[in-house]
Amino acid sequence: MSTIGAYFRLARVGWVLVREGVVAALPSQGLPPIVVLAKSVAQIFTRPASIQESRSVRLTRAVDRLGPSYVKIGQFLATRPDVVGVDWALDLSMLQDRMAFFPTDIAKSSIEMSLGRPISDLYTRFDEPLAAASIAQVHQASVRYPDGDRTVAVKVVRPGVRQRFAHDIESMYLIARMQERLMSSAKRLRPIEVTRTLEQTTKLEMDLRLEAAALSEIGENTKDDPGFRVPKVDWERTGRDVITMEWIDGIKMSDVDGLRAAGYDLEKLAETLIQSFLRHTLRDGFFHADMHPGNLFVDPNGLIVAVDMGIVGRLGRKERRFLAEILYGFITRDYLRVAEVHFEAGYVPPHHDVASFAQAIRAIGEPIHGQPAETISMARLLALLFEVTDLFEMQTRPELIMLQKTMVVVEGVARMLDPRFNMWRAAEPVVGSWIRDNLGPKRIVADMRDGLKAAMKLAEAAPDIAAKTERFHQQLLHMTEHGVRFDPATAEAIGKSEARHSRFGRAALWVIAAAMVYIAIQIS
Repeated sequence: MSTIGAYFRLARVGWVLVREGVVAALPSQGLPPIVVLAKSVAQIFTRPASIQESRSVRLTRAVDRLGPSYVKIGQFLATRPDVVGVDWALDLSMLQDRMAFFPTDIAKSSIEMSLGRPISDLYTRFDEPLAAASIAQVHQASVRYPDGDRTVAVKVVRPGVRQRFAHDIESMYLIARMQERLMSSAKRLRPIEVTRTLEQTTKLEMDLRLEAAALSEIGENTKDDPGFRVPKVDWERTGRDVITMEWIDGIKMSDVDGLRAAGYDLEKLAETLIQSFLRHTLRDGFFHADMHPGNLFVDPNGLIVAVDMGIVGRLGRKERRFLAEILYGFITRDYLRVAEVHFEAGYVPPHHDVASFAQAIRAIGEPIHGQPAETISMARLLALLFEVTDLFEMQTRPELIMLQKTMVVVEGVARMLDPRFNMWRAAEPVVGSWIRDNLGPKRIVADMRDGLKAAMKLAEAAPDIAAKTERFHQQLLHMTEHGVRFDPATAEAIGKSEARHSRFGRAALWVIAAAMVYIAIQIS
């Protein structure tokens, strides 16, 4: 029944996308002929007014009609330019996550259920909502601390959003299965796996305790960093459906005129933003993956404050090292080393030729060295990179795609502040320092330290491993001498399973036996 409901919901999604002209804006290149035909037929039903509008306007109107879940789906797909294309990813990243408010009384009830305490015990003041998004809305409130009353921001999960998303994700799985079935080239991008990642990411985002944990972790990582911080979390007033944090009095980075009027150095802010992001990525391996200008403030002290940690990304030490080597190879024009790193990391299937891949990488890298740094478009570089990955059957790497997408967004914010911003010059102090520390002699010391830790853990586990090995050896000898025996519960489970399937099996055996008897009679 749920599958039938998913088909109906998918039909509604398709109709909205057709009516708003989104389907008409899709590129036909690479699509199966039957899909191209369906796209041509669909254009008949497109609203005439939408034909004259930009693609981003069509997308925004369609998503608004589809509801909160699809805003979140659109924002997630904006992090996957490898799946939707760089241009579409940029359009999706412009989606405004603004929804209607839900009643304050419902928000208060949700908080009380989540924290198990009445609102009057938690807050001395609780105001009407100030902003509402697809998953939650934000209220301003006050809390009495030992040093006096302080203003806080209270984020509350939208009622019913989990159930709504659970229904809508079924439609996404249907689309993913159809994509794999109809487009063989899409299998490399693993659309079902992408949908599973979307489902998991959004479920995590709907648990505000995890956002609080991300804020806390990034706060610890950046406590000594120049020019950057995140809000402090009030853990006593934080639960699954609510997070209470420090209220930020600042100017949004999207308000460039306001920042300029307040006397801030916009060039310095752009440089600090890029360097902070690179520190989080390379040094910590943990970064804010939704750093659009609406989530970035400048406080009265001139510090950049990042909010809304619902989407974060992680890179392991190995991935950070590969990333640094690839970046260093581009800077030094050592394209063969860049190609070798891709093969060492397992990003490119081993049956491809390293030299050919190096040639393709050179086609991307050489134009960088022929242009002024401030004119290089990260979006264009990503488009070229994804074309190369398609040619060489590179499997999707979600953690790297999220990093690349966030880099594009952060670069866009920096150039919004300073149109002549030189990203490479700003990045050099952070990237250069990391490369010196992690790709030089210090890397050998760190590897030896990690190896020693692994050896110590192995030594600690050795007695347990030996005992388990001895037990397995004894069990193997016993099975060799006495055969395999099941315990009563296992035997009963196997019997029940066989009983369900044996009816037709017995009939088949009787048919085979009768046929054999008949053949024997004929031969005799």
